[in-house]
Amino acid sequence: MAEYDLSKTIIPYLDRHLAFPLLAHLVETSLFPVNEVQAAQYELAKGTNMFDYAVSLFEAVHPDGEVPPEFDEKRKNAVSTHERLQLEAQAVLDVIENPDVAQALRQDKNQNLQYLKDNYNLTLDQIRALYNFGQFQYSYGNYSGAADYLYHFRVLSTDTDLNTSAHWGKLASDILTGRWDVALEELNTLRDAIDSRSPAPILLPSGTAPEPALVQLHSRTWLVHWSLFVYFNHPQGRTLLLETFLSPTYLNTIQTSCPWILRYLAAAAILSRKAASLPASAAAPVSTRVRNAIREVVKVIQTEEYQYQDPMTSFLKELYIEFDFEAAQRELTLAEKVVGDDFFLGEFRDEFLDNARYLISEAYCRIHQKIDIGDLSERLNLSPEEGEKWIVNLIRETRMGADAKIDLEKNVIEINRPPLPIYQTVIEKTRGLALRTQALGVAVSRTPGQGQGQGQVGGTAAANVPKQEAQAPTVAVK
Repeated sequence: MAEYDLSKTIIPYLDRHLAFPLLAHLVETSLFPVNEVQAAQYELAKGTNMFDYAVSLFEAVHPDGEVPPEFDEKRKNAVSTHERLQLEAQAVLDVIENPDVAQALRQDKNQNLQYLKDNYNLTLDQIRALYNFGQFQYSYGNYSGAADYLYHFRVLSTDTDLNTSAHWGKLASDILTGRWDVALEELNTLRDAIDSRSPAPILLPSGTAPEPALVQLHSRTWLVHWSLFVYFNHPQGRTLLLETFLSPTYLNTIQTSCPWILRYLAAAAILSRKAASLPASAAAPVSTRVRNAIREVVKVIQTEEYQYQDPMTSFLKELYIEFDFEAAQRELTLAEKVVGDDFFLGEFRDEFLDNARYLISEAYCRIHQKIDIGDLSERLNLSPEEGEKWIVNLIRETRMGADAKIDLEKNVIEINRPPLPIYQTVIEKTRGLALRTQALGVAVSRTPGQGQGQGQVGGTAAANVPKQEAQAPTVAVK
């Protein structure tokens, strides 16, 4: 199943510390030779200040080799640097943690800086010591301490670029410490910052500055990959992923820069099946986007099939586009293995399988009036006994109960659906027609005149941006 592993595709969009959990997972799954994965871990670790970890990896990769003496020199330099940065940062913390200062600080950062300068002779350069020490702590694996210092720096600093860098560093620290509620809040804040303004142009190696839309596209691409850690660990993460990734802006980003994210979009849609089936009056209402997630995801899968496909996306395609239940069964068998080996999806294997079987049953029952329980059990990869119990529970839990009856003597399910009134069919076909017509009219009216060649209907500026090598955000955690 190594051909379906996305670790090598995702890691280039992550900070090196976020890549360590993925590589550790590869060691456990044995999808690749262990010595190759350990070599990759060592290459990442030697660029950090986690010297003991790097030495242990070196000894694992080169059991008969001598540890390079450069590690001792780097360790000594790191100790002295740590002491210096700690003293500089502590001087700032002693001031801002003073109760009198805490009460005097306001929402206006410029006013706060002026107050600190007038009363405590504390300048913006001195405040930057919090950023430097937080970045250094991150480099040797003290993620909790890094998050605290980067947060304090961001509260006081007016430097836009450093604040953005601190945002990325704080998000990575919260992810690595497993504080998922805090990480979700940080993720939303960073997403709003990226969406609300066009970042300043960053010079490419050629010396030219890309369009702001391209820089924004790169930032969103990195954010999509980092968000997978949060969305597949937070209790409400799967529905939140659908809300974000199915929005036009981020769906455009996925289609343009990272179509492999469709695996996680499809997985979230399948895993959120129960949430999507809740009544609208439930205590935790589900949005229309989540309720119709399967339908929207299938459309995207069909459109982007030329760019990316795997057993997860093929399962939905065979089930909802081709209506080939035998092919869907084969793809589900492969998808189960893919989910089990995937770093982000592994713990959802049983839940994924249960929801996928529900989707097969629902689609199968929708186009049949009499169903052989044994045949349906086979399509669900269940034994006849397990299939019978599963189907009985399914009918009890879903809306099929009013229309379906089980004949245990004949071992069949009979489905009697009342015919849909013709006027209801017309209503369903024309639902939203006026709104779509209005939107089309507005789009056409905004199209420049003939010959100008600048019209853009039904897309965003990012969709017309040429694909280039993804550029890392400037973050504190490098």
